[in-house]
Amino acid sequence: MSLESVLESFRTDPSVSANVTRWQVLPARPARYAPFPAFLQPALRETLARREVEQLYTHQVAAIDAVHAGQSVVVVTPTASGKTLCYNLPVLDHLLRDPQARALYLFPTKALAQDQMAALHQLVTDLDVDIKTHTYDGDTPANARKLIRSAGHIVVTNPDMLHTGILPHHTKWIKLFENLQYVVLDELHQYRGVFGSHVANVVRRLRRICAFYGSAPLFICCSATIANPGELAARIVGHAVTVVDDNGAPTGEKHLIFYNPCWRLGAWRRACSRAMCRPSSSRAAAPLSSCC
Repeated sequence: MSLESVLESFRTDPSVSANVTRWQVLPARPARYAPFPAFLQPALRETLARREVEQLYTHQVAAIDAVHAGQSVVVVTPTASGKTLCYNLPVLDHLLRDPQARALYLFPTKALAQDQMAALHQLVTDLDVDIKTHTYDGDTPANARKLIRSAGHIVVTNPDMLHTGILPHHTKWIKLFENLQYVVLDELHQYRGVFGSHVANVVRRLRRICAFYGSAPLFICCSATIANPGELAARIVGHAVTVVDDNGAPTGEKHLIFYNPCWRLGAWRRACSRAMCRPSSSRAAAPLSSCC
């Protein structure tokens, strides 16, 4: 059954509509694009073109421009808005110019790190260049760790592994810390409370070690939509950051329905059940939208 039919049943069923205190429809918004930055390496533009990516969203270009200008950034846009390219493109662009450069990617969970690692590895493979990307966590074999420490251009890990497996052994990671240009902090909104304070202290240790080895990496942070992204990012990384929050990705129509349940809570459930169990002949196709 189409979502439009379900929404229509909510409107017309008195047992539901009588308890709806607010029904706000947010219209769909088309994508806003911008051309690739002129400084971006041709190999990157050509690789993206082969993927049928001819332009970038405006927030992606804003983030890449800010990083290119030497600013740490926090990108705050909804899920599936292309935040990954906001850090992969500037990092890979720099590595194509300077093969000695290094980057450190931090993800709060190993599962997310594996997902992002797969996307990054595929992009590097499509580029057909010698950029070594490695995951460094508790599952990394001992015989691979020495290679990663000496030759990994992009090291993907998590705050806990950075705290226990990398920073205490910084003398084994001299190649990384001497040439570290970028630190990526994804899912920044998860670093709050006690966990967030721990991560902030780990990042402070990271910055002190980088300073000892003569590097000063930029931080590229990504977050879901929150009220104070600039403040949170500054507290985590230890200095001011540029906030990129003007989303250029397209969005579908959204329905925000505020339902004040009466004592007969079962009425809503029965209405939903009736809407979903209508005969298939009444399930006409309709444009996609989302219901919140």
